[in-house]
Amino acid sequence: MQHIAISVAVLSLAFTIIYGRSNPTFFSENIALNTAMWLFTSVVIVSVCFLLHELGHKFVAQRYGAWAEYRMFPMGLGLCLLMSFFGFLFAAPGAVMIAGYIDNKRNGVISLAGPLVNLVLGALFILLLFVTTGRLNAIIYLLAHFNVFLALFNLIPINPLDGSKIIKWNVPVYIAMAAAGIAMLLSFYI
Repeated sequence: MQHIAISVAVLSLAFTIIYGRSNPTFFSENIALNTAMWLFTSVVIVSVCFLLHELGHKFVAQRYGAWAEYRMFPMGLGLCLLMSFFGFLFAAPGAVMIAGYIDNKRNGVISLAGPLVNLVLGALFILLLFVTTGRLNAIIYLLAHFNVFLALFNLIPINPLDGSKIIKWNVPVYIAMAAAGIAMLLSFYI
């Protein structure tokens, strides 16, 4: 629990640095209030996108009877925080570690869970974009965009990312997930 809480806190701080600096009056002319609101918004975004992604892996692994626990990667978190001061977000915060009987199929399904959570949430937030306006619409956009981006990033078929395990288990499932993610990403630019 401590590892995931630290990761959420560091990622939220990185988001706050990036968005607070690039949108200094988004919520308020008052810098302190604007920063506090960006911090709150960042905690929501990170919790919805990153935390639910990792919990997806954990719960599916546990459903298979495996031990599963999130472990942070301190160097990745430090790099994330450092890069945020340069206006760039690159995060390698950690991963869910799994132990137990995990064959190719189970590993593929466990790996699928995180990106699938993000794509489902991304689709829901894309739909909400049509019924929201103003600041709420901008925040919903960030939630939609980061969910889709996180899914696609994790679908890159390079170890240790989820995509490498999904493609090893089931190529058609991988193609369907990647196609859905790309279609959703393109919807932001059409």
